Amino acid sequence: MKNEKMNIPQPIRGEKGATVKIPRNIERDIQNPDMLVPPATDSGTVANMKFSFSDTHNRLERGGYAREVTVRELPVSENIASVNMRLKPGAIRELHWHKEAEWAYMIYGAARITSVDSEGRNFTEDVTEGDLWYFPSGLPHSIQALDEGAEFLLVFDDGAFSENSTFQVTDWLAHTPPDIIQKNFGLTDEQVKGLPSKEKYIFEEPLPGSLTSDRVESPNGIVPHSFKYELLKDDPIVSEGGRVWIADSSNFKASKTIASALVEVQPGAMRELHWHPNTDEWQYFISGKAKMTVFAADGHARTFNYQAGDVGYVPFAMGHYVENIGDEPLYFLEIFKSDHYADVSLNQWLALTPEKLVLQHLDMDKEFLHSLSKEKHPIIKSNKNI
Repeated sequence: MKNEKMNIPQPIRGEKGATVKIPRNIERDIQNPDMLVPPATDSGTVANMKFSFSDTHNRLERGGYAREVTVRELPVSENIASVNMRLKPGAIRELHWHKEAEWAYMIYGAARITSVDSEGRNFTEDVTEGDLWYFPSGLPHSIQALDEGAEFLLVFDDGAFSENSTFQVTDWLAHTPPDIIQKNFGLTDEQVKGLPSKEKYIFEEPLPGSLTSDRVESPNGIVPHSFKYELLKDDPIVSEGGRVWIADSSNFKASKTIASALVEVQPGAMRELHWHPNTDEWQYFISGKAKMTVFAADGHARTFNYQAGDVGYVPFAMGHYVENIGDEPLYFLEIFKSDHYADVSLNQWLALTPEKLVLQHLDMDKEFLHSLSKEKHPIIKSNKNI
C-alpha cells in the first residue's frame, strides 16, 4: 500500500499546491500529468482544447457503432465536427447525404465507398488503412465494410454537424406519401408496402462482391476527381524525429474544404513550435501519448495531455508544439477547414530575419544563430537519451 500511495499523483510543484483529500478520479489524473501539475509557464484563462471519444454517447446498431465530438462536446471547435464509426464485415452505413462536406481517414480494415454527383457522374472504390476519402457537401454516398470490417474517423467542415441529423434515403421514403413514391418509381401498392418504415442507418448485410461487379457504368462517366486518396503512398516530409504526410487540394484534388496532415513523432521528439496562419487546427490522436502547450497571447498559455482516441484543438494563429511523452511512436492527424495546408515555423522565421534584430529581441549571443534553420524541420528529435 505504501508504494501504491507514492505513485498517486498530487497537484504539487515545488512549494505550490497541496495533496488531495477528497475522493477523485485517480486514473484520469495519471493520464493528465501536465493538467494536474501544469508547467510553471502556464498562465491565465485558456479555453478547454481537449475531449475524448471515450466520454461521448455511443450509438450502437446491429452493424456497428458511431460516436461524435462536435461543438456541443468541445465548444472551442466551431469549425470541425467528427465521428468515430465502426462497421462489422459487410455492414452498411446507408445511402445518405448531408449539408457538410465529409473527409475521412481509414484507421482499421477496409470499406467500399460510393457516390454520385449532380451531373450523374458516379464513383465506386475500395479504401484501406491509411486511405482518405472526401465527399463534397450535398452529394449522396454510402460506406460498406469489407472482409475485416472497418473503423474510421469522419470529419465534417462545421462544428455543429451531427451524425444523427443526416438525410437518409430510408428515412425520406418512410416520410413520403406512398402514392408519391408509387408515382415516382412506377411501383405497385405491394412494392411500396415493402419499403422500410424507418431509417436503417447502420445495418448488417453479406459482404459485397468484387469491386468490378459493383461498378455501375454511367452514361455521364465517373467523377472528374477521385473521392479517394492513398495518403501513405505519398513521399512524406522526413525529419530526424519523425515524418509528416500532407493532403490538401493541391494533391487530393477533390478535397476543397479540408486540408490535413498525418504526423509521426518518435519518442522524445516533438512537432516543432509553430502556428497556422489560415485557420484553426483540429487534431485526432491515433496512438501514443502527447503533451501540447497552446500560447494564446497576452501572457496566456495552457498545457494539455493526449492519448489515443482524444481530440485536440488549437484556435487560429495560436502558437503550439506537440511532444511525444511516451515510449512508442506518436501518430496524430492535423485537420484544417481550408483548401490548403499552411504553417509558420518559429525556427525558420527567426532564421530568415536579420540576425541583429533576432539577437536584440532574445538577449542572446551569436551562438544562438547556429541553432536556427532556414529550412523547415517539422519534427525535432529528442536531445536526450530515451
